[in-house]
Amino acid sequence: MGNKFNLIILTFLFATGLQAQKDLPIRTINSEVKPLASLSSTSLQQSLERELMSNPKWKALMKNKKMAVGLVDLKNPEQVKFASINGNHMMYAASLPKIAILLSSMDALEKGELTDSPAIQEDMRIMISKSSNAASTRMIDRLGYDKIQAVMTDPRYRFYNEDLGGGLWVGKRYGGGGDTNREPLKNLSHAATVNQVCRYYYLLANGQLVNRARSKQMLDIMSDPELHHKFVNTLDVIAPSARLYRKSGSWRDFHSDSVLVWGKNPNRRYILVALVDDASGEQIIRELVKPIEKVLRVGRNQVANN
Repeated sequence: MGNKFNLIILTFLFATGLQAQKDLPIRTINSEVKPLASLSSTSLQQSLERELMSNPKWKALMKNKKMAVGLVDLKNPEQVKFASINGNHMMYAASLPKIAILLSSMDALEKGELTDSPAIQEDMRIMISKSSNAASTRMIDRLGYDKIQAVMTDPRYRFYNEDLGGGLWVGKRYGGGGDTNREPLKNLSHAATVNQVCRYYYLLANGQLVNRARSKQMLDIMSDPELHHKFVNTLDVIAPSARLYRKSGSWRDFHSDSVLVWGKNPNRRYILVALVDDASGEQIIRELVKPIEKVLRVGRNQVANN
């Protein structure tokens, strides 16, 4: 009787805890954060492919590896689900990889390699919220390419992994002049894969980048984006009360966006990343949000009905 009662109490606390999780980083009952790759969901993958491939233009872009999408369902932090299309296909990502500079900066601050100052805090903020190229270049110059590469390839993170098609990379200043340090696989200066960016947000949401305190600091910097295009343009309309943590990028026909959506209702909690090589990429990324939320609803309904 005692064991049964304890189980009921634990179940109640677990359910209550999921509903009460209002703030990030996530606090889970099971403190172990599982590798995102181990959380791949066949049902979510099938739903994602079926929905996105129903659009002829998107289908053609994805078939030609000119469009990649990654999705992480965070409704239940204990049962995260992950799916992607062209997940390990690395593309030029313009300003999106500035999140690599942010992590490298936090790592350097934590290790005392960089001395904190109001100027550094302001540069990190506007580098993300306004995508300031000048602030990004100042941070690159403070850190150096070797530091950024070391953090991206650190065994703890492996956000750039040659065995998995590359990933996050910053090897050029966001301004004229200076040396470069292009990544070795495709010679890209600013690169990303949707799988690695999904992993970045997933670990960030769980307080696993540097440490919990630094993750919270990064989340604060990435919240309330000041550029209201792409994903944010749509989310402003359909989810005005949701908290958004975001970084995007555009250059010529290359368009990218990444967002951690944290709604008051757990039904709207997810990570979405898109890379598009097409002149209409900005509009495509705007239009992705509603089909993605449909994919999430369908997947959750299937689980509920099983």
